[in-house]
Amino acid sequence: MSEKGADKEQQEDIAALAKGGRTNFFGFILRLVARIPFLFIASRLYGASAMGRFASALVMVEFAGMIATLGQKRGLAQRLSEDREHPAHAVTDALVVATAIALVFTALIYAFPASMYPKGNFTQGERLLVLSVWLLAMGDLALAALAYRFDVATTVRARSVIEPWALSLSAGAFYFVAPESGLSLAYLFSTAAATFTALYALVRNYGLPRGWRFQPGHLLALANRNIALAGADAVEWGTRKLDVFILRFFVGEAALGIYYFAQQFASLPQKLKTSFEPVLGPVITRNVNDRNYAAIAKQVCQVGFWITTAQAGIALALAIPGTGLMGLGGPDFVKGTGALVFLLLAEVVAATAVVSEGALVYLARYQNLIVSLFTILLQALLTIGGIELVARLGYGQGWWVAAAAAALMLSLGTASLMKSRLLARILGEPINNWRWPLAWAALPAAAVGFTATYTLPEWAGMVLGIPAILGIYVWIIWRKGFGHEDRMLFRKNVG
Repeated sequence: MSEKGADKEQQEDIAALAKGGRTNFFGFILRLVARIPFLFIASRLYGASAMGRFASALVMVEFAGMIATLGQKRGLAQRLSEDREHPAHAVTDALVVATAIALVFTALIYAFPASMYPKGNFTQGERLLVLSVWLLAMGDLALAALAYRFDVATTVRARSVIEPWALSLSAGAFYFVAPESGLSLAYLFSTAAATFTALYALVRNYGLPRGWRFQPGHLLALANRNIALAGADAVEWGTRKLDVFILRFFVGEAALGIYYFAQQFASLPQKLKTSFEPVLGPVITRNVNDRNYAAIAKQVCQVGFWITTAQAGIALALAIPGTGLMGLGGPDFVKGTGALVFLLLAEVVAATAVVSEGALVYLARYQNLIVSLFTILLQALLTIGGIELVARLGYGQGWWVAAAAAALMLSLGTASLMKSRLLARILGEPINNWRWPLAWAALPAAAVGFTATYTLPEWAGMVLGIPAILGIYVWIIWRKGFGHEDRMLFRKNVG
């Protein structure tokens, strides 16, 4: 390929990444708007203890759903790019393998409900939450297959409109029908609504798998091929949920509910990295096949900067008025403000690890797995050590949950350093998401935010302060930090 042709292809890749990220960023805004009613309903109607039980069960259900995909959310892109069989058959293979694993996990967790509720406090309605395992796996794989063909609109529709609004509305409705089980039933209903939306779009896009045959040997080989990816997914997921898994053994249900409340605000920036993940996978797999390592490095750094920029701005806007945000759940929730701040910082420092892993799973999956295992071990040690330390110093459980969040931040920061250096060595190109305009934008935005928070009434500090922080931050980044390729993210007619 000529140099001119290669440059054109790189520009088209960046344009595709920009389009996918832009569409999903719009979905992020929709998800934010829909998430707040759910948090208000869950905290004010059900209370912190019910939220804690829900968080405890959800960590097992989501883990099982993620394992059931067997790494095929990313492996499917590589398989489809090989173009050896009908795409509908490849997708069906993935769904069948995931279904078999999901059914096994569903049966095991239902038979041993203590895995969801270690304190033994649950209702039969709450036990039904385990039915979400299959729904989660099917939804993830369907959306991954659609994203391979750059259909991210379905992801926005399913995950940012249907799922959060179904969750909020059904949580309010179930409170009057089954108040003790309402959160679990609402989650089950919303997951089903999102998954069947994705499956409907999948059939329309890929068609029915006509001529597909059940071949156990072929499916076992497929499962074996994806074990390393599944391990990387499990460890990466574990770093985001290990804190909840550990906390449920150390703190009461109410304290865990407060931590979960803070986590829901902090997980909003995390959704930004998933805005690019489905589109980044196909682009990287093609360049891996072409051994175009310079293009991979450029794409990883470009997407990494976009994610870091957005997450840093959102972290500033949510952390500075954090006391007011946590107060939306009630006075008892304010003690989780420290945890909220550390969780938001964790998402910023994790950006480099996230985008680096997007390439490492194709270039050095086993080395990536080793780094991920080290990260989760480090997090476990820091979390338990931090909780024990603040407990011995006599601090309350608000400090315990803050210690768990700080452990997450430190471990993800370590992972970012290790994975970016590993990828840079493999590609022979530097990997760095940092640009100094991030600091130039953050400092005045933070100054305005602190001024609004500490000089205005609490409600005004949030209503006026959050838009002011974001406005100043975005203006400076746009003027001083964004170049031509960065601004593709906001242009509809690129490519």
